[in-house]
Amino acid sequence: MKRILETILVTFAGGVLFTLLHVPLSWMLGPLTAVLLWTSFTKRRLTWPAGMRNAGLALLGYGMGLSFTMESARQISSQLPSMLIATILTVAFSLGAAFLTARYTGVSMASSAIGSIPGGLSQMVVLSEEIEGAETAVVAFMQTIRLLTVIFAVPFLAVHGLAGGAVTAAAGVPPTGSSSTSTGLFSSLVDWGAVIVARPVFFGLIVVIVLASAWIAVRLRFPTPFFLGPILAAGIITVAGYEPPHLPPLFTLLAQWSLGIYMGLGIKLSSLSNWKKLLPYSIAGSIAVVAFSLGLSYLFSKVHPMSLLTAFLSTSPGGMTEMAVTASMVGADVSMVVAYQMFRILFILFIVPYMLRWGFRRFSGGASSRPSRG
Repeated sequence: MKRILETILVTFAGGVLFTLLHVPLSWMLGPLTAVLLWTSFTKRRLTWPAGMRNAGLALLGYGMGLSFTMESARQISSQLPSMLIATILTVAFSLGAAFLTARYTGVSMASSAIGSIPGGLSQMVVLSEEIEGAETAVVAFMQTIRLLTVIFAVPFLAVHGLAGGAVTAAAGVPPTGSSSTSTGLFSSLVDWGAVIVARPVFFGLIVVIVLASAWIAVRLRFPTPFFLGPILAAGIITVAGYEPPHLPPLFTLLAQWSLGIYMGLGIKLSSLSNWKKLLPYSIAGSIAVVAFSLGLSYLFSKVHPMSLLTAFLSTSPGGMTEMAVTASMVGADVSMVVAYQMFRILFILFIVPYMLRWGFRRFSGGASSRPSRG
């Protein structure tokens, strides 16, 4: 309990500081940074219950699923070929960056390739255990640097570049520092309470559906199930013509806070001994992929009826949750961003491992991959 209280105090300070500095996603990136700095310099161990992280993901997923409409569903179905093209090009570009990293740092091509592909930190680390020649520590380090680079660079570009510094109410949190912040948070809770009192059966049904969707997503082994399950459930409810209650801003803020803490605790910067040599190439490769996504998004915005901001967040090599949160904050099309990100993640999880195994066997003289650990 003392460690949890310490975690809350440390990360609260990080959230407040990043908010005062007007950093995008302050209540996710602030706690994340606070965890990394605190554990690195004090050598103290912080902790955060997985249940809190899962609850935060479920809240974010539910809130963002409400942005789905029948029109967005039609647009998503029409852009499936573009999703495939964007994913293949992003993976190919990442492999090109991985080749250069492997050549100039001395790490194996298998490690560099798996460490560069934007398929999720934990998923890629697990995959590295099944590919011959891949070093788990190298993959974990490269994926960590990629994740940090993307979740800091992309929101900054989206807010201060493509959105011109504008943050919409869709972020779920009133602008901190204004005199109406506390009033807005309180009034939203009162409004939500009124919805519960007026329609208790409907509200209870929504809660059951969200919890059931998360459970089903876990059973089906979906990526980020506690986020993806509720977002699909809320989207189906909305497309069906119902109007479930929107989350109060305070709940969105708490969900981002919880997610930031958990992400920070999952990042181990000291997982590799020769990190100084690998660090600049990992950062450069990550920035290059982000720049490639920006160019790709410009082309997509000219071909499809979507803004450059939406296209950029859709094709960026970040996590689905982080990009969806950024999209809601800057007024981009959340449903489109989630669709593109989900397609890329599923493609990388289910298709790319077989491609990598085949490629490494073919170009390494027939070496076989280690058997899967299940």
